Amino acid sequence: MPRAGLDAATIVVAAAELADEIGFTELTMSRLAERVGVRAPSLYKHIASQDDLHRRIAALAFDEAADAIGAAIQGRAGRDALAAAAGALRDFMLTHPGRYAATLALTPTGPDHPIMLASRRGIGPFEAVLRGYDIAPERMTHALRAVRSVFHGFAHLQASGGFQWSADIGESFEYLIDLVDHGLRAVASTDSTALADPAGHHRPTTRSPSP
Repeated sequence: MPRAGLDAATIVVAAAELADEIGFTELTMSRLAERVGVRAPSLYKHIASQDDLHRRIAALAFDEAADAIGAAIQGRAGRDALAAAAGALRDFMLTHPGRYAATLALTPTGPDHPIMLASRRGIGPFEAVLRGYDIAPERMTHALRAVRSVFHGFAHLQASGGFQWSADIGESFEYLIDLVDHGLRAVASTDSTALADPAGHHRPTTRSPSP
C-alpha cells in the first residue's frame, strides 16, 4: 500500500537511504517508487525529475555532513578540531556512501545555485577548523581544497577496499592527521614570517589570532 504522508522530504530521505544501500549510480525512480510503495509516476507529483532528486539528495548530504562535523568540532581547536572534523567526514562517507556520492555528481551553474549554497554549508566546519590555524584569507580556498582532498581520498580508498596491507587503518588515519596538522602549522608560520618587515615588526593582518 502507498506510504501515508508521502511528500518531497520523505521521498528524498528514502532515496538517500536506498542510494546508501545499492549505490548512487543504481538509484532510479522506479526503484525508489518500489521502496516507498507507489508507482513511479506518483513520484513526479513531488519530485520534478531524476536530476531534481539527485540535487535534493546532495543538498541533504551536505546538510547532514555539516551537522555531523560541526557537532564533532564543538569546543575543540587545533589538531583536536582537525581530527574530529576528519573523523566525522570519514564516518559520514563510510556510513552514507550513496548520498555522499550524490554531492560529487553535480556541477553548480553559479554562486547562487542551490548546490553551491549547500556545499558552502557543508565545508563551513572545515573552514572554522582552518581559521583556528590562522590560515591567511587569501590561502583559505587552497587550504580547504587540500584538506578536503586528502581526507576524502583516504575515506574513499578505505570504502573501496583500497587498503590491503596489514597495517592498522586507524593508525594510518592518525598519521595522516598529524601530517596535515604539521603542514597547516608550517603554512601559518610561513605566512606570519612573510608579514614581518625588515625591522621585525608585523604588518597589519585581518586574520584571526591563533588559538
